[in-house]
Amino acid sequence: MGHTLILELPEDLYEPLSKKAQQAGLTPEELALRCLVTLILDAANDPVESFIGSFSSNISDWADQHDKYISETLTEQMCSKEEKGN
Repeated sequence: MGHTLILELPEDLYEPLSKKAQQAGLTPEELALRCLVTLILDAANDPVESFIGSFSSNISDWADQHDKYISETLTEQMCSKEEKGN
């Protein structure tokens, strides 16, 4: 069963949506639906989600930037191991 969702977009969002949809051969509604599906599925499959709220941090943008911080930490650890091995 489907549900109808009515959204009112400001012009500065609708214009790029409309252009991207046209480039992809889709209607703006079809492209918006695909974007929502991707966003929801990505959020549902976030491997870090189970850790949310499990520790305190003074990093205010951790929730939005966790991939960046994890990547930086892994890079630092890999570089450190390479230096020790040389």
